[in-house]
Amino acid sequence: MGKRQGRAVHVDSLTLRVERLGPLPIINHFVEKLDLERTLDRFVPTDDGRVKLPYAKALGVFLRSVLVEREPIYRQQELVSSFAPDQFGLQTELIDSVGDDAVGRALSRLFDADRGAILTSVVIAATEAFSIKIDELHNDSTTIHFCGQYKTAGGRSIRGKKAPYITYGYSKDHRPDLKQLLFIMTTTEDGAVPVQFRSEAGNCNDSRTHEESWNALCKATGRKDFLYVADSKLCNQEALDYIDKHGGRIVTVIPRSRHEDSEFRKWIQDHEPEWELVWDRPHPRRRYGPRDRWWVRRHHIPSLEGWPVIWVYSSLMKLKQQQTRRERIAKATEQVEQLNQKLTGPRPRKRKRREIYEQIEEILAGNKVTRYLKVKVIADEEHSFRQATRGRPGAKTRYVRKTRKFFRLEWTLDEEAIAHDRKSDGMYPLLTNDKSLSPAQVLEAHKRQPSIEKRFSQTKTVFEIAPVFLKNEDRVEAMFFVYFLALLVQSLIERELRLAMKREGLESLPIYPEERHSNRPTCEQVFRLFSIAQRNTLLDHGRTVRVFETELTDLQKQILDLLEIPHGVYRAHT
Repeated sequence: MGKRQGRAVHVDSLTLRVERLGPLPIINHFVEKLDLERTLDRFVPTDDGRVKLPYAKALGVFLRSVLVEREPIYRQQELVSSFAPDQFGLQTELIDSVGDDAVGRALSRLFDADRGAILTSVVIAATEAFSIKIDELHNDSTTIHFCGQYKTAGGRSIRGKKAPYITYGYSKDHRPDLKQLLFIMTTTEDGAVPVQFRSEAGNCNDSRTHEESWNALCKATGRKDFLYVADSKLCNQEALDYIDKHGGRIVTVIPRSRHEDSEFRKWIQDHEPEWELVWDRPHPRRRYGPRDRWWVRRHHIPSLEGWPVIWVYSSLMKLKQQQTRRERIAKATEQVEQLNQKLTGPRPRKRKRREIYEQIEEILAGNKVTRYLKVKVIADEEHSFRQATRGRPGAKTRYVRKTRKFFRLEWTLDEEAIAHDRKSDGMYPLLTNDKSLSPAQVLEAHKRQPSIEKRFSQTKTVFEIAPVFLKNEDRVEAMFFVYFLALLVQSLIERELRLAMKREGLESLPIYPEERHSNRPTCEQVFRLFSIAQRNTLLDHGRTVRVFETELTDLQKQILDLLEIPHGVYRAHT
């Protein structure tokens, strides 16, 4: 690969050099405020004189690539060559050193480094530079699937460190045919900014990850009094006792398997609780839909741990659960009818009673209606008669009876079970060990949990992290860390832009195509807006004659102003 940047047009002795800028000046502004490259250079030093591209520079190139183009590692040099090299933090003479080997070796050194210390340093820098609040943190996990066998990725030791165990497990991507790793992340309530990340074995149970996650957060934030919010996987005795014993604060969902859940659903059959209305707002999607109302209630009986149990009641969730139950019953009934037709048809397939019950159980369990639909298998007979001999039938004609034995199904709805569950539709319990929190505050903390799902979605869709094709599992884990840093930069850009809009009283920005407005602009939309920004340089025998700077639109200038980025970042020599 040559040192040419962009494409060149020759007219006699003149050459026009075109260098893409894209959103890199914006990205670099945030990378510099986080002091990322200096941090990487400190923890991943280049101590080999034969290395032409320093490891921190290679990791910086890969980080920017993930944010801008999501090109595979083997195309990094091609990507860098199409942009202005200074935007990737490189001098022109280093472009030829960018390649898959250089980036791969840098990832290997990142795996060997103290990534926990890097994370702590980056989180501290982010909280100080952007005044991020870490009073409430949300934890969750997802799975990243892989293509390939990865026969050696069994949690082996590589250069004294345990490498990830890439294997089959419960796939949240609905790809049980592919091996995977568990991607665990924690974000802040303030802008859903990632502050902690690690990967675990592909078959690791989520419930076993919370103690280590909480310890890592304490180390990264330097405190223990933050509110740790997670889903029902946190609600296991070991994790709850550990965090509470060490001074942590918790909000989680109580799963249906716990006694507190069934106890309340039984109690509510004969009692009418006094609910406290928290929200009464229009339907979130349909203009003329029913209103979205939420109530809370502190149950009079505490949990097994002696902690408050907060019951939540949602009007829209109630309607959804009732409609879902109706649809499942209808689907299961249709499938039972189809099975009955096969059993009672003119040429039914021979089936044993045990096989029929297995098929019925599969239908009921698959549609989650075992409580509501009761099906019986009945042995029945059907008689038919035919003449014993040929000819026209008469008074003395003898007939032979033929008996066909078969099974048929009878089914009924359990109205009592349906009525029992209808009483608690739209309700679920929350658990907290912080007795100072009001029921409304517990609900509000829990309802901020889905913001982390947006970060997982961006990882898989915008950043296209999966499927993973890297061969060495140590580089895989290091690559995941770079994706965490990319998510951190992206979330900070979104947070700063939205805070600035709120500060300036702007309800929306015309950032969508065709100048359509967005009231919550994303980093992807900002990057698309600046994607064609470029710098043109007219050269005469290699000497700069004139530089044609990027002409920013009014909207681009407004975005830069909101982000407090000077317009000069899109000019040469700034």
